[in-house]
Amino acid sequence: MSESAPYQQPSAPAGDYPGKTLGIVGLVLAIILPLVGLIISIVASSQSKKAGYSNGIAKAGIIVGAILVALGIIVSIFYGIAVGAALSNANG
Repeated sequence: MSESAPYQQPSAPAGDYPGKTLGIVGLVLAIILPLVGLIISIVASSQSKKAGYSNGIAKAGIIVGAILVALGIIVSIFYGIAVGAALSNANG
């Protein structure tokens, strides 16, 4: 008399894909600690790529981290040159 509905598998919750949260953390850290953020963003991008997802946030973290690491290296070189010049002028 009463028809039972066919059994349906519950669908998986629409949630994060692999590397999404790590990509956000990587982007934030790329601004604060560029080298650490760069590494974490690369790991997040790799995880997303293996799962078949595109992770734009991780890519942004890689770009920001790489630029800030490069700028840090350039500033360190100029700082080293300036300190070396100041020391050589003070000694002689």
